[in-house]
Amino acid sequence: LTHAATRIQASFRGHMARKTATKGEDEKKEVDIDEITKKVAEELDIDMDDPELHKAASKIQASFRGHKVRKDVPKEGEN
Repeated sequence: LTHAATRIQASFRGHMARKTATKGEDEKKEVDIDEITKKVAEELDIDMDDPELHKAASKIQASFRGHKVRKDVPKEGEN
């Protein structure tokens, strides 16, 4: 499961790097996250109904949400 999470992260980081590299183009295409998830799952042969996968995804989501909230909360002394 750890290996699968690492592969998902690597795929997403590659996607973001490619997206950043193409920012200079005039017209940007919207990316459907469900489509990306499906393609990555097919490439890695991941069982999307695996309960362990859902637990891992929930943990990743919770970590990100916590990060986002901490980032958005003004620090002491800031206006």
